[in-house]
Amino acid sequence: MKTYDMLLNAALKLLEEKGEAQFTTRNVCAIANITAPSLYHHFGSVDGLLSAAIEQAFSQFLASKQAAVQSDDPATALREGWDDYVRFAAARPRLYAAMMSRVLDGAEIPAASQAYSLLLSRISAMQNRLAPSVDDVASIIWASANAASLLYVTAQLRNTGAPSTEVIAQIRENAFRTILNSEAGAQP
Repeated sequence: MKTYDMLLNAALKLLEEKGEAQFTTRNVCAIANITAPSLYHHFGSVDGLLSAAIEQAFSQFLASKQAAVQSDDPATALREGWDDYVRFAAARPRLYAAMMSRVLDGAEIPAASQAYSLLLSRISAMQNRLAPSVDDVASIIWASANAASLLYVTAQLRNTGAPSTEVIAQIRENAFRTILNSEAGAQP
């Protein structure tokens, strides 16, 4: 494996296991078993490596979204996409938190923009079944998926275990009751 890839893999591992607070040159180099000058040669700085790792994480997330088998029913496909999003955060909460931190900091991450475009296309496919506008639906779906995901990220802070599947399902279904017009129904 090339040094670049070893450092990138070490960065992702560190983000997943320890989070962004522990993301230091020393910690990444220790995992990769590579010296700091090699990190600086390939990424310029530890922040350059962090940016590359976050971009890689978004690319992995987008690839999984694109590869997922979708229902032919647009509302079911949107639910499945919502569930995939939350599952990603549940499986990788520290990495998810670092990814969202970069988005909130205004980083331009092409895979993040593409993932949002994918959400908009899934919503547009069911436009005739929606109560609010496509943009409002996107906001509701985005906010509800992020709220559910944050329950996994903050479980340790709240000194609780992972949220129950019932709580996650309730957040999702409340969002879907809001976006679907009464003729479409809340469940597919």
